[in-house]
Amino acid sequence: RIPSASLLSLLLGSAALSATAFTPSSSSRQSLSTAPSFLHRIPKTNSITTTTTTTTLPSTSTNNDEISEPKGFGEPTELPDSLDDAAQIAAEASATFAKYQGGIGVTRCRVDFDTSIGDETYTTLKSSTEFMQKYVSALCYALIPGAMEQRQDEMMRLATAQAELNAMMQQEDGEGVEDEKKQELMTIIANGGRDPTKDNTWDGPVARIYFPDEGSAALARRDWNPTGPPNEALVPPCVEFSSCGGVQLADISKDKIILFFCPKASESEFVEDILYKTEASRGEELALSVFVNPLLVDMGVTGFGMAGRMLRERLIDDLTSMYYLRTLQWGALTRIWPNQFTVWQEDEEAEGGYRMIKSLDRLPSNPEVEDIYDYENGLANDPEAGGGMGFLNALGDFVNGMTKL
Repeated sequence: RIPSASLLSLLLGSAALSATAFTPSSSSRQSLSTAPSFLHRIPKTNSITTTTTTTTLPSTSTNNDEISEPKGFGEPTELPDSLDDAAQIAAEASATFAKYQGGIGVTRCRVDFDTSIGDETYTTLKSSTEFMQKYVSALCYALIPGAMEQRQDEMMRLATAQAELNAMMQQEDGEGVEDEKKQELMTIIANGGRDPTKDNTWDGPVARIYFPDEGSAALARRDWNPTGPPNEALVPPCVEFSSCGGVQLADISKDKIILFFCPKASESEFVEDILYKTEASRGEELALSVFVNPLLVDMGVTGFGMAGRMLRERLIDDLTSMYYLRTLQWGALTRIWPNQFTVWQEDEEAEGGYRMIKSLDRLPSNPEVEDIYDYENGLANDPEAGGGMGFLNALGDFVNGMTKL
């Protein structure tokens, strides 16, 4: 038997992916031009993590009651080992948040994942699709009743079929009955452990993903293939797809989780309407509402004036950040709820290739992040470390900046 947290990692196939490391470089920001899509392994101490998995089959007990209590308040956040690791710890934090917020008003949160480092070759939706698939899968196994049990049964059936088929192949040629049995076992293996003689239609609670438009939702419905065999499906069968725009015809009477994937400012009205209607309709049956990489305030659409401020007050400001990861040219900024936002800098002499340079209880702005790097590397004077010279240091930095223009 293995713990439920390990089972999630096993189901997602994390053992099949290896972590890609950042290439060490000097501390100069200007010398760094590229960075990988996810971070190199760093030993974890305080963040919500998973245990190392084995290939043994899981127990049949549900994991919904095994979500650990939130830990890490006021502590820094470690970097993830890989994209798989980032998706799983984001899902664990979200599930823990849903458990402890359940029944206390609406439960809304957000997840931000950006490893583009400013590269606009792909859209945010495209570049974060793989993370979303793994995050949704782990979240469903944690919060959707029956999803974990069904996957466990399929894994058990697959392992049994493989063992029986191997035993039969080692024996002499059997009679017609054995040939039929072999064909049955091979069919089960081909279907990833799913019994082809039974109706495998999912009839339980649903995790619904809202895409910005119907085209994106249709592509995900085809490519993510939730109703396909377990060895081909990228998400569990409890996942359904909808779009923010257009007429809403989907049956939401079974929605347990709703996720808005990369919602834009142009869809903000639709997003609010869907969110409020679903919360009113489902009540306490709705475990969690998640915004993944939201961009609901935009200068060209909502503006930063009254409309943008009101949208922030109604919706955005109340979203609790469950997971945040943004890679930088010289490091990364990350956060796992309930830990702090933590800035890491590449350092080839540090264990794992990174060292923590700042931990904050709030999300720093882009200029603040760059200032943290400059203060750490002596490129600017830190007002907090200058005692009573804060004003003079700031004035000196201003003059230096002007001379460089």
